[in-house]
Amino acid sequence: MRIGEHLVVDTPVLLAPMAAVTDLPFRTVCEEFGVGFTITEFLSAHALSVGDPKTTGKLTASLGGRKFGVQIFGREESMMEDAARLAVKIGASLVDINMGCPAKRVVAGECGSALMREPAIAQTLVRAVVRAVPANVPVTVKHRAGWNQDNLNAPEFALALVEAGAKMITVHGRTRTQGFSGKSDPNIIKLVRDALPSHIPVVGNGDVISIDDYLRMRETTGCDAVMIGRGALGNPWLFARLKEVASGRPDPGPPGLEERLTVFRRHVELIETLKGGPRTLHEVRKACAWYARGLYGCNALRLRVWETPDLAGARALVEEYFAQLIERQSRLGLEPEMRDSKTESDGVFSSGDDQAA
Repeated sequence: MRIGEHLVVDTPVLLAPMAAVTDLPFRTVCEEFGVGFTITEFLSAHALSVGDPKTTGKLTASLGGRKFGVQIFGREESMMEDAARLAVKIGASLVDINMGCPAKRVVAGECGSALMREPAIAQTLVRAVVRAVPANVPVTVKHRAGWNQDNLNAPEFALALVEAGAKMITVHGRTRTQGFSGKSDPNIIKLVRDALPSHIPVVGNGDVISIDDYLRMRETTGCDAVMIGRGALGNPWLFARLKEVASGRPDPGPPGLEERLTVFRRHVELIETLKGGPRTLHEVRKACAWYARGLYGCNALRLRVWETPDLAGARALVEEYFAQLIERQSRLGLEPEMRDSKTESDGVFSSGDDQAA
């Protein structure tokens, strides 16, 4: 997929920018598993412009010279320009403008998905960011299907943004009023693809958590690539599998328990090395929940990890948890993803009764 004249994405799978999720450790793990492109957490242009340390600390370049994007949000031209220049300064290959966030605090500031009700202002912001960056750095936009079901203006909105200089459009198939509930509508993504010139890539986003979802999104919408958000939590293997499938090779399948544990260790190592500080334990707790998700006893593990007061204790719980699962799988011949949803909360730790499964 070519974005503008200079940026080429080999694997048509992108990691969605997610607040408090797509930090540098998370992005690095996904990059190591073959995701086509990553984008930072969405960052306030105002906060970047005034030098807020908490926000500027999240403005991080990918490791090893890998290409990456920075997503910004706002509605003041000068601050959007400042933020875009900062993104270019740290080496961003593209600058993405968020016009899809449904969060109340963002919408209350007339940013994010609120801009879908103001296409003229949205165009002005795109033009401002295009002016602020070099010609070889494409400006892209991510937006939703519309404000609500009565205002599904994604095709017209996307056309206006492309007219203003946007080089790629990502469409999340829900409206602002849906938030993250209900179903993402692939039909609106298809309408955007049909409306835009063929040289402008359209990326489909929403409800892609499996290989079948990816294939269905590509076939149904005709989109040029797929962006994955929540489906990547504790599941970087999805990108490795999609890379193979997108290249016409067989799906290598899901990971085993040992590989899950190995990648959890790698993720924790990155958190400790690249972030550190007082929130390290909090970030590790989140990773514990992600990598155990869907396995027998995951809820019990999550609760115990959240009660653990130190990093060493949290890591020890996860090591013990996986050791018990590996032993149990070997003894009973169970598949790694199998669990009994009715007894999941009893878990490996609380009952110790393998018969419960």
